[in-house]
Amino acid sequence: MTYSKSKAPLYPKSHLLAASGIAALLSLALLVFPSREVEAKKTFLDLRLDTAAELETASEEPLVSLSDESPFTRTETPGEPEFQSLQQEDAEAATKATPLSKEVVVANGDTLSTVFAKVGLPQATVHDVLASSKEAKQFARLKVGQRLEFELDDQGNLAQLRSQLNKLESVQLERSGTSYVFKKEQLKPDVSTAYAYGRIESSLFLAAKRAGLSHNLTMDLANVFGYDIDFAMDIRKGDSFEVIYEQKTVAGVRVGTGNILAARFTNRGKSYTAVRYTNKQGNSSYYTADGQSMRKAFIRTPVDFARISSRFSNGRKHPILNKIRAHKGVDYAAARGTPIKSAGDGKVLLAGRKGGYGNTVVIQHGNRYRTLYAHMQGFAKGVRNGSSVKQGQIIGYIGTTGLSTGPHLHYEFQVDGVHVDPLGLKLPMADPIAKNEKQRFLQLSNPLMARMDEERATMLAMKSE
Repeated sequence: MTYSKSKAPLYPKSHLLAASGIAALLSLALLVFPSREVEAKKTFLDLRLDTAAELETASEEPLVSLSDESPFTRTETPGEPEFQSLQQEDAEAATKATPLSKEVVVANGDTLSTVFAKVGLPQATVHDVLASSKEAKQFARLKVGQRLEFELDDQGNLAQLRSQLNKLESVQLERSGTSYVFKKEQLKPDVSTAYAYGRIESSLFLAAKRAGLSHNLTMDLANVFGYDIDFAMDIRKGDSFEVIYEQKTVAGVRVGTGNILAARFTNRGKSYTAVRYTNKQGNSSYYTADGQSMRKAFIRTPVDFARISSRFSNGRKHPILNKIRAHKGVDYAAARGTPIKSAGDGKVLLAGRKGGYGNTVVIQHGNRYRTLYAHMQGFAKGVRNGSSVKQGQIIGYIGTTGLSTGPHLHYEFQVDGVHVDPLGLKLPMADPIAKNEKQRFLQLSNPLMARMDEERATMLAMKSE
């Protein structure tokens, strides 16, 4: 059987070009604005011509090429390998998430449990932290305003805990397996010397603050001169002081102070000097510029910066008994709970109740001297009958026990069994610098005194300009 081959109809060239252009535009439109049905599918466009002749005719003019490699047509479906690879990369990125950092500032009433709860950590984690080591228990001693920095892993578990205790110390816990490793970091500051000068207008504290001294340094200054100056009654407007002290810095930032190296205090026109010296046995104390001991056998006042409310008298009307009777001591009025210090080294004869004196401590100092401290709120730890105390040691706290109208300390001083006025008593001296160390001491003392003179002269000259 013979088949005749029908010839494909021939179209004008202009029709073919128009059809090719329209097809290209339609395919581009479908790719750029796909319908919902075709959004995640490959796009194929079949531009087959009926005959080879038509292909040859159409190829005479350029057409837009749409292949599978075109960026406009490379849309993957969820079941294809490349889409699955992208999903796997996203999952791996999620598992590599960095730890979450949180910070909590300790508020009044906070405990370690409440702080941990604020960052979403359970009580079990608190137990694990505290049980990890003895040192870790430092985290339980929180202070208001303290900052705790937490790092949690992607599962919400504690990875690291850090807290800065002060400008020089910080503590840290880092998880290691099922427990935590404790670390303590302590910066070593640079130590230099600094000079300060102050003139008293109303109080030592205000003058010291204006001079740039910290509260602790001011207290140290008062303690150095506490054997010669009664800071409760001797201070006057116009008194002045100079101090050379250790200053601690880290990266140029002041982080604290150290010891007073030398000082001068002018009270009522009389100047007192002090130099800190460490002997060959490693014991440190303060001496005058020429080597006499600043330390006396007794300190002049057993309460810092208290107000004298009643003086020693042989005839005073008792405020409660309303009778004229001798007041054989000095009363120092201060806030309830203010620390009371032992006037000298000695042995406690009594730490208990004593009639109208209330809570009382009596101390024997050697064979000749005895001191009494009355109306105490309570006794310091370790102070009891028969115990030994050191000069300046806290023995109790101001209260109103016994026959007392308000919080104060009643202080008595006896010499050979006779009551004397502690304010007018000439205190016995302690030993001066040993002769074999005198030269070594002067090599330290003389430059410090000279520096204070130079610093003061320079400062006063600048003020007068």
